[in-house]
Amino acid sequence: MNHAHNKRILHKATLLAALLLFLPVSIALADGWSLKDKDGAHYTLSGLQGRWVLVNFWAPWCEPCLQEMPDLVALQQQHKDMQVLGVAVMYQSRQKVTDVVNKLSISYPIVFGNEDTAADFGGLVGLPTSFLYSPSGKLVGHHQGILTKKEIEQAMEQKPDAAGLFSR
Repeated sequence: MNHAHNKRILHKATLLAALLLFLPVSIALADGWSLKDKDGAHYTLSGLQGRWVLVNFWAPWCEPCLQEMPDLVALQQQHKDMQVLGVAVMYQSRQKVTDVVNKLSISYPIVFGNEDTAADFGGLVGLPTSFLYSPSGKLVGHHQGILTKKEIEQAMEQKPDAAGLFSR
């Protein structure tokens, strides 16, 4: 019985350590970003308080990124309580980004990002990568890979199906 008790304590301590390890990153991500779009408008999390915010990192050459964009456009159009912000990274030229935005009729703001922008969000493992913030400004989680409108809506409604979609 003593062995089982020690095992439970070790398990709880490991979970607590993992939570504490990621907590400062989540707080920094939630509070520290400021993004400027191609037209010069600034976006901050505090400035978007009261709305859901999806920050989506993408690149013009990234096929999965381009595949998910129509869903992000539809999400932005159908949810006035949401702001989608696209962050273009790893692009050859700003014109290439603008060409893709025009071709796909992207109606949400697009920011020209770089390695520093990605680092502000904890770095990127792959593309597309999205960060979802609640209306209170809390980082709900992040996801690497294609997201659908339905998956994001489920996460916004905090449905159990979406629990594994976004990680913290």
